Amino acid sequence: MTRLVRAEWTKLFTTRVWIGLLIGGCLLAGGFAALLTGFAGRAGQNGQPGLPSVGSPQFERAVFAVGGNATVMLLILGIIGMTQEYRHRTATPTFLVSPRRGRVVIAKLLAYAAAAIPFALVILGVGVLVVEIYAGARGAAPSLTGDNLRVIGGVWAALVIYAVIGVGIGALLRNQVGAIVGALVYLYVVEPVLRSIPATAPAFKWLPGGALQAMTASLDNTDLLQPWQGALLLLGYGLLAAILGTFLAVRRDVV
Repeated sequence: MTRLVRAEWTKLFTTRVWIGLLIGGCLLAGGFAALLTGFAGRAGQNGQPGLPSVGSPQFERAVFAVGGNATVMLLILGIIGMTQEYRHRTATPTFLVSPRRGRVVIAKLLAYAAAAIPFALVILGVGVLVVEIYAGARGAAPSLTGDNLRVIGGVWAALVIYAVIGVGIGALLRNQVGAIVGALVYLYVVEPVLRSIPATAPAFKWLPGGALQAMTASLDNTDLLQPWQGALLLLGYGLLAAILGTFLAVRRDVV
């Protein structure tokens, strides 16, 4: 198993895909942090509530939570890690070298979860650095203790879990483009639509997006689970995707 995990790391770091996704995650975390800090304290328009001012607990929790927007990059990383075997037609030699396919999928899950740990730290580090410098320039740099530290830890855990979910989705769908497009449609179309419809809005807290918000923080008044409940729910989604992906990878023919 150790050699399989090392082989996955070799595949990952001999390409430039991880560099682009890591940079993209840093840009998302830093960019959203800068935007929220820049507009903090402005009054709302058209009946919408304004953003909390710099230095308030609400602002600090929200600005550290925006790093969660980078989860899409870790999700794509996991999808690519699994589907590249089918896209580049290396699945057959991979499974010939290691006939027990379940071990291959488990190795990918472990490898990408482990790779996501430092990736998430770098992404969060960029976001925190932007907040500390920009908010400090506006007169109140947030502290890295208490609730703020909990929010940062929740975002870090979510980033790692989304990488695991990505590997599971890749094993389920196998088609790289289809898996990525499907994941993006779900994240940016399906969940927002379900959340906006009164009849389905209560179900949002049970979806991955609701679990992510429960683990971090939110400026709206959406009914959410407790942070620890959100973490368990998101971890459950990750394990479910991993189990289903492993099961199907073992039983389906390689084409």
